[in-house]
Amino acid sequence: MPQRFGRPGLLGTIARTAVISGTATAVSNRVEQRDMRRRAAAQAPQMPAAPAPAPPPAPAGTNRVAQLTQLADLKTQGLLTDEEFATEKARILGS
Repeated sequence: MPQRFGRPGLLGTIARTAVISGTATAVSNRVEQRDMRRRAAAQAPQMPAAPAPAPPPAPAGTNRVAQLTQLADLKTQGLLTDEEFATEKARILGS
């Protein structure tokens, strides 16, 4: 069979069209899915972070300094927010 040069034949044109169409469809679907995920993330209700568990109550007679040091360590580790730290500090100091 002789080789043809120049313009593609009918089958070549159909094949090229199918490849272009398939690629365009795949790209379009990915873009649509990405947009749907972004919209879903934007519409999802923002759940507040669960509050960190409060440190267990100290037994009677425990040194306040030790409690405050332990509380400061929890805050440094990122387990307590500033608000939680202030609340527990006020409880320990009896204010």
